[in-house]
Amino acid sequence: MPVFPYFLAKLIPSLLGLDDILQPITDASHTRDRKRSPPDSACFPGTRLQVVKNINTWARTDITTGSEPHIRWMHGYVGSGKSSISQEVCDTSEREDRPVISFFFFRNAGDRSRIWRLATTLASQMAAVIPQTEPFIREAVQANPALVTPNEGGVSLRTRMQRLVYAPFKAVVQRKKRVRALIQDPFLVVLDGLDECGNKDEVQELIDGMLVFFNENPLIPLRVFITSRVEEHIQSRLNVPAVILDNLVDHCSDDDIATFLDILFEDGCRRSSVVRAYVRQNGEWPTQSDRRKLVQHIGGSFIFASAVFKFIMATNAEGGPPTPMDRLPLALKMNPGLDGLYTQTLARSIHLPHFSNIISTIALLFSPLPTSGIADLLGIQTYEVVNVLVNLQAIIQVPGTDDIPVTLCHTSLRDFLTTESRSRNFFARPSHHVRLFLRCLECKLKHLRQNSRLFIRSSEEIPVSAHYALGYSIHHLEDGLGSLKLTEFDCAIRFCREAVALRPGTPRLIGVLANTVLNRGSQTGSLTDLDEAISLHREILEHSPSPHPDRSFSLECLGNALLERHKQTRSMADLEEAVSLYRKSLELRPSPDPARSYSLYSLGNALLGLHDSTEFMADLQEAISLYREALNLLPSPHSDRSFSLVNLGNALLKRHRRTGITADAEEGISLLREAHELQSSHPNRSHLLNSLGNALLDRHWRTGIMTDLEDVISLYREALELRPPPHPDRSYSLNNLSIALMDRHRRTGSMANLEEAISLLREALELGPSSHPSRSIALENLIISLQLMYKDTETLSHLQEAIAHCEGLLAFHRPVGHRNRDKCLHLLASLLQLRYAATGQEDDLSKISTLEEEANRLSALSTEPIP
Repeated sequence: MPVFPYFLAKLIPSLLGLDDILQPITDASHTRDRKRSPPDSACFPGTRLQVVKNINTWARTDITTGSEPHIRWMHGYVGSGKSSISQEVCDTSEREDRPVISFFFFRNAGDRSRIWRLATTLASQMAAVIPQTEPFIREAVQANPALVTPNEGGVSLRTRMQRLVYAPFKAVVQRKKRVRALIQDPFLVVLDGLDECGNKDEVQELIDGMLVFFNENPLIPLRVFITSRVEEHIQSRLNVPAVILDNLVDHCSDDDIATFLDILFEDGCRRSSVVRAYVRQNGEWPTQSDRRKLVQHIGGSFIFASAVFKFIMATNAEGGPPTPMDRLPLALKMNPGLDGLYTQTLARSIHLPHFSNIISTIALLFSPLPTSGIADLLGIQTYEVVNVLVNLQAIIQVPGTDDIPVTLCHTSLRDFLTTESRSRNFFARPSHHVRLFLRCLECKLKHLRQNSRLFIRSSEEIPVSAHYALGYSIHHLEDGLGSLKLTEFDCAIRFCREAVALRPGTPRLIGVLANTVLNRGSQTGSLTDLDEAISLHREILEHSPSPHPDRSFSLECLGNALLERHKQTRSMADLEEAVSLYRKSLELRPSPDPARSYSLYSLGNALLGLHDSTEFMADLQEAISLYREALNLLPSPHSDRSFSLVNLGNALLKRHRRTGITADAEEGISLLREAHELQSSHPNRSHLLNSLGNALLDRHWRTGIMTDLEDVISLYREALELRPPPHPDRSYSLNNLSIALMDRHRRTGSMANLEEAISLLREALELGPSSHPSRSIALENLIISLQLMYKDTETLSHLQEAIAHCEGLLAFHRPVGHRNRDKCLHLLASLLQLRYAATGQEDDLSKISTLEEEANRLSALSTEPIP
């Protein structure tokens, strides 16, 4: 949203139209152009009659009777027709002159896949239907302009809904003056596809606030109809007595599907000259028998029925079945779960140029683009995009013009394309985010070269691809960071520098450059990059003076950059400044700001770093306190709760190691176990597994509990599986598992455990260069394992290997001056003593004497009192 309306909303609200103040999403309601803004759903005539009637009867019921709850939730599986029913309910209400407002969520459709503009959009629609609410909405915005910010902005969703929707509606009702829109029936709000919204925690907040409002206002003439798939974060809140539950499975009849197919085939056969010629010669097609088979195969899914019909009637593609009659038998064999349909349909274009890039781009875009925008972003011709998509219209909505967004017939296609086990050759790899990031930068640069003042115009004047590139390039960088190569970083930074040079002083362009340089510096350790990133973030902060809504974010970005440099230089000044910046950011995010938990986490991490450097216990205590507050702000099933559990758990375990307080260790383990249950599939699961394994191993060493050791080995094995070569942390996992196996060998005498530990440690040595920090740990553990093996088997080769590794450890990792050199000298001397006892080599005796002499001298020096 432009900054202009935000400030004027506070200063001169009477001079602006309400939509200028609220900036609603205009394509989110039931009145949207469904061809441009999916879902393009509607009930076919003669279908869904009873279920729509039931909902409309409920919506019209007099509130004062108290016989029906205010909220109705209809849930169903993919393709069961939820959006079509929502659309029909809205259309019926309008035909009957009953007031209705709506919001149709749709995943990866920009702001329609997020929740922060829901309140302003509903308020705008409500003011249009009930003009009497407009003064109350204006008054609310004048009192708190942050209500109309397009994102979190420091105001909770619950507050936005209360101030902009519920309170204005209630105020009009309580005035008891004649309001035309409310003469006969309650006011209806329709929220479709709530599961398509990515803000899961805020969805729960929305539902909780709604339930509280209706509990406090039982006679308010307002109904809310919600549709979604059954997902835990929604079901856990709506499965309560105050909500009517409708399972759409109970309303999916074969008769509806049969009627739907009859209408489709009647129209499709009339349009196809091939089918008409077939019917003249062979009679009815499809036959009644084939239609019954199709209905049974489809099993109540309208989206599957629609997709199957499109597949059957599609124009012929190279290598595919030539006619609709040939494709009908294939349709009867397709997987009703849609995967089979997706695979067969996509295969029609796989041979065409740019197929993979186009399909992966459509799957990974954060907001849909038209064919011309996709072509511009990828640097190809529009006709090449159309050429690929024209064969895929059974599953992808391809508009007839170049300026209407390309959308998926259903978001389940995106799930399919982003799950490798399902899509296989059609998989949209996360590394494609790197290509999109670079293409976004190149696209911005191309348009800036043509007009350096482009990005200060209104969004309507900016080419759609350039507008997308400006808004989403950083998102693609974040999602593709793990796949970005150094040469790609260099290319990206070159693009960013030219863009900033063409339009200096533009914070968003500077921010892209700063983040790209910072990420390259983090990967390479380049202080030059880190210094530049810090300088750029300081410049951005100057563009965000208080009370700028982005100031807290800018403070944290600068703090993050300083922390990254601290990791390289150990500069206390950087660490202390980062702590100061995080404190200021936290002050700007008071509760219930939804970003407060992130600020608490950032400050807690910085204080933990400060404690590691100074060992000042107050810093550790404060970090634990901050982590506790953050965890309390993220109740289950919040998507970030497991992350917060790990932070607090590890901090408590750190305090346990300092103080020996058993309660800290037990609570830390309990928190990590809860996180382990929540993180069944998570990118950082291997780190959690290691943290929990380390904590249980520590407890095992203190208590001797063997079940802990068994759990440790199981956790370390899973972590190792999640770190296949060339994972940078694989060597650490190999070390961890070997230590646990060595411990079990000592307690049980199992030679298999010792043999496996040796095998793991040998692999660890092969993975990294001699300078790798984990190499010395692997060497030391391998030497001890080989020594144990020799004592059990008396196989000289094990002893010889242990001696060779110990000599390497001493030479490369325990040089003169190293604090552990004396221990390594003693270890090598003991190994040589074993070899002398076995072989009688005289040279070993002289080496042992020299080693022991140096080791004793170093030990004596380390125990001398400081004068």
